[in-house]
Amino acid sequence: MIHLLWLGASLYGFWLLLSGHWDSGLLLALGGASTALVTLMAWRMQRLDALSFPAGLWRRLPGYWAWLFVEIIKANQDVVRRIWQPARFPISPTMAWLPASQKTDLGRAIYANSITLTPGTVAIEIDERGVLVHGLSAEVIADLRGAAMDRRVTRLEDGEGSV
Repeated sequence: MIHLLWLGASLYGFWLLLSGHWDSGLLLALGGASTALVTLMAWRMQRLDALSFPAGLWRRLPGYWAWLFVEIIKANQDVVRRIWQPARFPISPTMAWLPASQKTDLGRAIYANSITLTPGTVAIEIDERGVLVHGLSAEVIADLRGAAMDRRVTRLEDGEGSV
């Protein structure tokens, strides 16, 4: 129950920060209703039980998010270089299957979403083979094949060591 309250309060606070509507009672009420609905849906989907969220995941997430933020910045720089200097940094769209070592659906979803959040890459499909990824260039796919993101998400999921 505490997780539901935390989730609802976090979503509402995030909505307030993004919307900037602090002075309209109607908009505040609608924002509260929408975050309550999302919280109810999360409860109904049973995503807040001990099986879905491994123990200590909330404590490990900030470290992973910090690492992912740095990766997003680096990928943004790569995309800008490819746009501004196409002769030196060519765009060569590539698709490839990348192995996913995560054991749970939540772990694979975090991995695929992390790939998609990184500019220049999109996770297309997830199945037993891994994740089908479209990359802006072969170098981007090669970097993902290095498996740093896969290892970090697996450690995040397993709770082993630092993320």
